[in-house]
Amino acid sequence: MERTLARALRHLEASLGPLRIASLYRSAPLSPVAQPDFLNTAAVAHTALEPEAVLALAKALELAAGRQPPALTVRFGPRPLDIDLLLYGDRRSDAPELTLPHPRLRERRFMLEPLAEIAPDWTVPPDGATVRELLARLGESQRLERIGWSGHAILP
Repeated sequence: MERTLARALRHLEASLGPLRIASLYRSAPLSPVAQPDFLNTAAVAHTALEPEAVLALAKALELAAGRQPPALTVRFGPRPLDIDLLLYGDRRSDAPELTLPHPRLRERRFMLEPLAEIAPDWTVPPDGATVRELLARLGESQRLERIGWSGHAILP
């Protein structure tokens, strides 16, 4: 799993430019479907690509990693790679294919904690709360373990 994630991050960096990448974290899945723990991280990039193009890139990387189309899988089931576009600056979108900010960002520690590591003062629309403030509001409700990257991943 870690190698798959590291490979995807290298592909993102090749397309988007330099990334600021958080540590690697392990979390229990928030799913009724039995499955192994997830590995989580966050990355920040500065790009001229539109958010829809970044989302298309993410989806292509998921498919290349072996992810099956939604029609062929169990909802919230295991998957080899899941890339979410959490924020795109201060842009907002309610389009069916892309909601910005991510609709569950404010309630998921596994998204907020890695993001807070690399962009704690980034403001989140619509109210401008910072990532750090949103993380503090969550408290300790979800188990998340910072495990760091192993040597073979070639990431920070």
